[in-house]
Formats: sequence, C-alpha cells, structure tokens
Amino acid sequence: MSEELSVRVDGHVGVVEVHRPPHNHFDHGLLKELADTAEELADRCRALVLCSEGRNFCAGVDFAADGVGDDPSRTLSAIYGEGLRLFSLPVPVIAAVQGTAVGGGLGLACAADFRVAAPSSRFHANFGLLGLHQGFGLSVSLPWIVGEQKAADMLYTARRVTGTEAHAIGLADFLVEEEAVREAAMDHAHRIAAAAPLAVRSMKATMRADLLAALPGAFEREVAEQVRLFKTEDNKVGIAASLDRVRPTFTGR
Repeated sequence: MSEELSVRVDGHVGVVEVHRPPHNHFDHGLLKELADTAEELADRCRALVLCSEGRNFCAGVDFAADGVGDDPSRTLSAIYGEGLRLFSLPVPVIAAVQGTAVGGGLGLACAADFRVAAPSSRFHANFGLLGLHQGFGLSVSLPWIVGEQKAADMLYTARRVTGTEAHAIGLADFLVEEEAVREAAMDHAHRIAAAAPLAVRSMKATMRADLLAALPGAFEREVAEQVRLFKTEDNKVGIAASLDRVRPTFTGR
C-alpha cells in the first residue's frame, strides 16, 4: 500500500484514510488503490469508514496538475470504473466529510451509504462553474439522495451547500461539531456492525439494486458529455477562473 492510503480495523469496522492533504485530490491510481483496499476490507469487516487527512474531504480531480490528461475519455472511463467499484461495496460505508466535498469529491462522498458532516462542511457540485457536465455518478446518486429538484438546484446553480443545509435536505445524515465528525462516523459504523452481518449485506444489495443498475449508463453519458464540453471555450474560462479563484464570465461557446 502506498503512503497515500492508510488502513486500520477497530473491531468489525474498517477505516480507510486518504493522505493527500490539504485537498485530497484524486486520480485513477489513487481511486484504484482505494477500491482495492475497500474491497479487501469488506471481506473481513461489517462496515467501513472513509475519511481523509487535511482541510478538505476531497476536491476531485486536480485541474492544476495533469487533470484528465491527453485522452480524457479513457481517463474518465477509468476513474468512473473505480467509482463503480466503490458504489458496489457489499458493506455499508460511512463518509466523514470535513471541510469541502467538491466536484468528484462530492461524487465520492455520495458513493458512501451515509455522510457525517459539521456545520462548517461544504458540499459543492461545482461543475457548472467549470463549464462541465456533472460526473462520478452524481447524475443518479445525487437525486437518489436528495430528490430531483434539490439535485437540479445544486447542479444548475453550482452553489455551495453548508453542512447545516445538507443535513436538512438529507445529503448529510448526521450533523455534529467539527471535531466530532470522524468519531460520529465511527459510532454509526459500530452500530451497523452490531447487527447481523449477513442480513445487512443482503439489505444493502436490495436497497442499492436500482442505483447500481442505473450507474453504468449514467457514467457512460457523463464521460461523453464531459469530453464534449472539454472542447468548449466556457470550459477553458471556467478552469482558468477556478485556478485564479475568480468568478468566471461565460459566453456560451
């Protein structure tokens, strides 16, 4: 295992922590290792906690670095392939969301079964500010969690949703003080782990069946639309504005 992931087991609960502070950007390599590790833990644990080191839970792909490279279709398909593995884990996953879950990082948080947040947490579907279509399965996972209208609002406006609002709309299942986010995630994982493990696995398979059936098609469309929009002037403007931390001005080209 690389230094960018760490694992520990507390009773029947497995904990996977990402170490790419402060923003915990991901690429295909990190997500593959995360999925490999989570699948191995799921073979011997009854619940998993996903957490990260640093100021923010996850900021998705780092566009200041290599981004999606020279072959975005191939890169995104590979990334979302690992995402599907994370959505498909057989045991419940609780994401401890400190700071911001933005873009693909929001998608990663929504791959979990439950999310724990603080009032200071932020959930940000920022794709519209980048001139891009949403990705990481958010086309189906976000409306599945918060409903079609609230998901459309988050996506179309690209506004930041506070932890308090996220809790009110069901995006965050638990709202606790900032210093208690990880502890609360562990507590809920242990409550799940106290139930009959075969029954919980069976329940999760049933509860997620429709979501998992819809994800492959959603990923395929997300890749196609993102690749198409990467070629637009609006995307160039959005990426540049994001890196410069200014508000973009789009022209619809």
